Amino acid sequence: MGVSITFDTLAFAKELESAGIPVEHAEAQAKALAAVIQKVEESRMQELATKGDILRLEKEIEKAKVETIKWVVATGIVILGGLATVNRIFPPMPVYIQTPPAQEMRLPTPVPAVP
Repeated sequence: MGVSITFDTLAFAKELESAGIPVEHAEAQAKALAAVIQKVEESRMQELATKGDILRLEKEIEKAKVETIKWVVATGIVILGGLATVNRIFPPMPVYIQTPPAQEMRLPTPVPAVP
């Protein structure tokens, strides 16, 4: 899975020598740079997750899902039980539907005209 960086120390040292750096210095710089690249690569590889890590996390996530569902269901049952208890202790007032009084269908008597 890991892609390693290839570093040609000989070509690097020769490049430095052709630029005018003494042979001992060029070889020392090539070794130092190779060591730095190797350490960076090792630290990168430690940060990567393996398939085992991913499978373990997936199992933990699945357990968390199951636990969450259990808690949601239990909480719902407790809330419904509490509402039922409150309803028994304090029953709702009965609502009586009252029909409005019947209206009289007659026309009122006319007012007599005064001469």
